[in-house]
Amino acid sequence: MPSLKAVLVIADGMADRPVKELDWKTPLEFARKPTLNRIAETGICGILDPIAPGIPPGSDTATLALLGYDAVKTYSGRGALEALGSNVKVLPGDVAFRCNFATVNQNQTVLDRRAGRIENRDSQKLAESLSQVKLKTPNARFLFKSTIQHRAVLVIRGPRLSANISDSDPGTTGEKVMDAKPLDDSPEAKLTARIVNTLTREFHKCLTSHPVNRERVKRGLPPANMILCRGAGTLPNVKSLAHIYGIKTSCVAATPLVRGVCRAVGMKTIDVQGATGTLQTDYLAKARATVQALRSNDFVLLHIKATDVASHDSKAKQKAEAIEKLDNMLNYLIEHVDLNSVYLAVTADHTTSSATGNHEGDPVPIAITGPSVRRDSVKEYDERSCAGGGLHRIRGVDLMPILMNLLGKTSKFGA
Repeated sequence: MPSLKAVLVIADGMADRPVKELDWKTPLEFARKPTLNRIAETGICGILDPIAPGIPPGSDTATLALLGYDAVKTYSGRGALEALGSNVKVLPGDVAFRCNFATVNQNQTVLDRRAGRIENRDSQKLAESLSQVKLKTPNARFLFKSTIQHRAVLVIRGPRLSANISDSDPGTTGEKVMDAKPLDDSPEAKLTARIVNTLTREFHKCLTSHPVNRERVKRGLPPANMILCRGAGTLPNVKSLAHIYGIKTSCVAATPLVRGVCRAVGMKTIDVQGATGTLQTDYLAKARATVQALRSNDFVLLHIKATDVASHDSKAKQKAEAIEKLDNMLNYLIEHVDLNSVYLAVTADHTTSSATGNHEGDPVPIAITGPSVRRDSVKEYDERSCAGGGLHRIRGVDLMPILMNLLGKTSKFGA
């Protein structure tokens, strides 16, 4: 008998609320999705609260939960996860931040939080210069890396640091860059805030006079003359999935945050050419990589970002189109894996409303198909149909034990 395996497909922000533009259907209800419906009809369905009912989750906490970790207890900030996913090494004790290249005026009022969505070639040149800035704090050093366009990560390394500090990013234009402040009275938080504020000033000096920015101004482009920091975080203290279940795992994802979560729990991340984390991502390339990864792994996570991108832009029809492309990708998976030995689960990490453009605390649909699944009477995959399924309403943290039980990887509780 072949060994049992599982694929978990997470469509970021795929769940939604009924939208007037779609005749009061959700994008899932509106989209043509024969493969998703087939998964629902041949499997067991339900709805899932990623964290808890009514709590809008971030993609970081939701992904942790869907992998079986209690995010309330284990979540230690986004910065370290973002850095891990960007191929920046994060050590125990490091404090990491998500950063933006931004444009500010002489009063340090933020004019553009993304510096005109600065091109990669410019941001990378600027990052190289920032890496040469001298930090005079004894026994402390930093790593700075440009990732995509305006996005970057900062890692501060040294003894006695704390992630319990506020952001320097005001979160909106028209506001001044803020000083990072300690959120407790500990010397560690005070030291870390002081380092961030020192780096913010030194980075601003370097960027203001940089040839790249002088050239940008000549071209009529906004200068990337400030670094905004937010989401201070440290490595989560968790056991790996291999340690918990004795399984080999891999992740197929393009977004640094999800890749960082997967690396934090011991999963191998797979690079896929054409996987962009955008609406233009190569769905089939990711499906092919998943099929390949399944040959040497017990569990593979396949993450798709496009549905969330359309949601945040409040484009409900574009979201439905992304769901249809996802459906085509799932058809490739079904045709190329043996559902007599492979379980396929499909869900979302959170609801993103096409009306508000925000993450919401509504539950998301979940369907699991594969050998020996107790089928229910659900015929279609969407928020309302799946609510009547045999899984009923579960929490995100429940999903991984359910999948591992199907794979025979869980232990009996009690005598």
